Amino acid sequence: MQAVVLAGGLATRMRPRTLTLPKSMLEVAGRPFIDWQLEALARSGFARVTLCIGHLGEQLRERVGDGTAFGLAVDYSEDGPTLLGTAGALRRALHLLEPTFLVTYGDSYLPFDYSAPLRDLDQHPEALGTMSVFENRGRWDASNTRVEGERVVSYEKGATSPDVTFIDYGAVALRREVVSALPEGAALGLDGVQADLARRGRLRALVARERFFEIGSEAGLAELDRKLRTP
Repeated sequence: MQAVVLAGGLATRMRPRTLTLPKSMLEVAGRPFIDWQLEALARSGFARVTLCIGHLGEQLRERVGDGTAFGLAVDYSEDGPTLLGTAGALRRALHLLEPTFLVTYGDSYLPFDYSAPLRDLDQHPEALGTMSVFENRGRWDASNTRVEGERVVSYEKGATSPDVTFIDYGAVALRREVVSALPEGAALGLDGVQADLARRGRLRALVARERFFEIGSEAGLAELDRKLRTP
């Protein structure tokens, strides 16, 4: 199984620290965040991880190397001089992608089995993706996903309808053909890709039961730090 970690952003909300560190290298519970994330992927059975890097990405290369220290085979795709957005970074990494793969964000820590969306997608050939979702009801962030049964029927940032109670959990399994259909070199967001798959009825929902954690804000980083330090 392959996981792709989108770790190339500028992390402007975490400045000034991220002026000299990529967000994935911020310290959480005494270690760089990337360590915790790669270990979680390895525990879930992944053998290969592709890191999509950009801003200060050489620091991630130096820390992670070929992934041996984490029991993984790690390779890299670089955004280049122009940041391409989350989906644009995936398109740039097309030559490295397996027929199906998991995508997660470089600031997300998810206390669940990361392999579950991939297994679900493999069991449903009619689908183009399986998105992990959490019944958030506005608690941890703004809900953005409407789910009916086992299907994501709409995905919209900033949604205000009362029936939008789920949130994108931060890990989605995709087929390579979804990425190959994107225009090369364009700056694109993964949210738009997921919204399109939902409109087409080709995006499944896999419900996670425990809340997500993120280091995209100082408050989020502090929460995760407390969780990882608790025996």
